[in-house]
Formats: sequence, structure tokens, C-alpha cells
Amino acid sequence: MLMQESVADREIFSRLAIQPPDALLGLIGLYRADRRPGKIDLGVGVFRDDAGRTPVMRAVKAGEAKLLRDQESKSYLGAEGDIRFVELLAEVAFGAGADRPVGIQTPGGTGALRLGAELIARSRPDATVWIGTPTWPNHAPIFREAGMMTRTHRFYDVASAAIDFDGMIEDLREAKAGDVLLLHGCCHNPTGADLNSAQWQEIGLLCARRALVPFIDLAYQGLGDALEADAAGMRGLLDMLPEALVAYSCDKNFGLYRERVGALWVQSGAAELVRSNMLALARSLWSMPPDHGAAVTRLVLEDDALRADWVSELDAMRARINELRSVLAASHPRLAAIGDQRGMFALLPLTPEAVDALRRDHGIYMAGNGRINIAGLTLETVPAFVAALASYL
Repeated sequence: MLMQESVADREIFSRLAIQPPDALLGLIGLYRADRRPGKIDLGVGVFRDDAGRTPVMRAVKAGEAKLLRDQESKSYLGAEGDIRFVELLAEVAFGAGADRPVGIQTPGGTGALRLGAELIARSRPDATVWIGTPTWPNHAPIFREAGMMTRTHRFYDVASAAIDFDGMIEDLREAKAGDVLLLHGCCHNPTGADLNSAQWQEIGLLCARRALVPFIDLAYQGLGDALEADAAGMRGLLDMLPEALVAYSCDKNFGLYRERVGALWVQSGAAELVRSNMLALARSLWSMPPDHGAAVTRLVLEDDALRADWVSELDAMRARINELRSVLAASHPRLAAIGDQRGMFALLPLTPEAVDALRRDHGIYMAGNGRINIAGLTLETVPAFVAALASYL
């Protein structure tokens, strides 16, 4: 006699488990509900100007106007996306005249990471992806959801506010041939601590000796030192190795957060084989990438005047962030390292209890691990922020 199934057993989703809510989204909700006039949002990772806005860049606005005026069709582009966009963006990432890896457009940097993860999983499912700690919280889930194994290595020591490079190299001695090493191209999220040229060189030698494949997440080019300087470490690494992947995001340096604009490039001796698999995977993941943001970026990059205006505004964004870094570094001894770091983020030596107290008592909102978005500050709010922070440092 067959046992009768319960209704729950027959329901397709009954075996799912409730997932924990995204901590950052919860923080956004708490901030919005806070009615205190002096509250400070340092949690959300977007650029803000002195007025607290995340503006549409001038060149982007001009590119959108041109697109509106001249675009004749919204027909599909294909799984590869806007090829001219990929070509022009490659000049920014790899340098004018440089050899360019095979690349396609993706829905943001996250889409590029996921496509790369799926490509690796298809080609070498037994590879392990090595990820430094701490890192962007979405890095490990992206690879795990693609079926990849992940392991962590030491990267940043919060107590000393410095990269633990010796610890990183020691941990990576356990990596096997064919494993993947995830690297931040510049403006490390969440620490702001970037590898120097000698360290990039040593990592290149390590990857060559152990046959490791670097996967570089380049999400903030131009917001650290300059467009060329921010890509120098990655470019040097690519010159040393036969294989590598690069995930690129235009969300930050073009201010196109909600448009989801990115690209994935793969350096390989089997370029056509790689490209065919990239396209097949992209077709199954999102079919065609969204066009608007990529088309606007293309229009900006192919117009000399718009491109120059974009670079000028990006320079101003970077200058604002670095000025805030300098002011913070001079305001307290425990914050001194922030002045030598780059990008929008810094990781403060705070306990979760201190983070909660700063939110509760002072209306200062940041991620639970003490990561702050420096662009959420202004020169006027820095003194109040440091005064509230001082007793917890």
C-alpha cells in the first residue's frame, strides 16, 4: 500500500529554507526610517557629492541625449551585447593599442563575475577559487552558486590596518595547479588597501610557478589614483601569464549603477573556443544584456569631447574621495592608514557592538563589519563622525 503524500511533500517549493535577509538592504531601510536630522549614511556603496547626491554624470547625460535623438531601433543586439562598447572599454581597461583578451558585454560587474564562474565551472569543475579575507560579501556566493569550491586566504589585518601579504603568500602555497585566484584590481572593497607594484609582480610569479589563474575584479578604475595607474597592476599581471579573467564594472566610474553595465574578458590561447562558450553561457543566463547603459558608455568613449568631460568629472570624484581620506587620516591616529588607501571604502577597527551603538546613539550607519563608504561623508560631517567614533577606536 502506497503511503499517502502530504500536501507539503507535493508542493515544489516546500523544501526551500528561509534565507537570511541582505544586511545592507536592511541597513537602507533603517536609515530611511530614522528621522534624526544629523544622520549619516556610510553603508550604501555609491558615490555621493558634497550635497549627498549620486548625480548622473554630465557626459552620461549628454550621451543619453544623443542616444535618444539618434537611436533608430531597440531590436536585440545578440548575446555578445554592444561589441563596439566592449572594444572601447577595453582601451580604458588594458590601454590603447594593447592586445585585448576576448570579451563580451555583461549585466554589470556581477554578471561578469558570474559568467566567469560558470565558464570555469564548465571547463574545470574541480578548481578551487581562492578569495582573500575580507572581501565584497557577494564574491563567494557568486562562485558557490555556480557550483565552484571556494577557499579563503589572508589578505588584510584589521588591527594593523595593513595588507598581510606574507600571510597571503603562505596560504596560497596550498593552491593547486588550475585553481583560480580572485583579485581586486584597485580600490579594494571593503578595505581600500591595494597591492603595490612589487606585490603584483610577486603574485604574478606565484601564479606562474603554481599554474594559478587570476580572476581580476576591476570595479572602480579611476577612483583610486587615475585611470592608467589603477589598471597598472592588472596589466602587468596579464603580461606575465597566459591565462586570466577580468570582470569590469561601469557602475561606479560612469555612475551607471542601476543600468547594470559591465564586461568580461578572458585571456587565453584558445580564444575562439572560450568565446563560443562565453556566448552559449550568456545566452542561457540572461540571453541578451541590457543595452541602454552600454550604448551611452559607447557614445561617451567614442566622442573625444564627451570622453574628456567624463575623465574630468571622474578626476573630480576621485579628488573629493581622496580629500576626505586625508582629512580622516589627520583626525585620529587610528585612522592614519586611511590616507594611504584608495577608493570609496575603508574598514574601521570596530566591533559589531560598536557599529550598533554608533547607529543607535549617533545616527551613523555603516556595514556590520565596520566598512564605511567615505563618499558618504562631507568635510562638514567629518568632525561629528570622528567625535562619535573616537570612544570606540
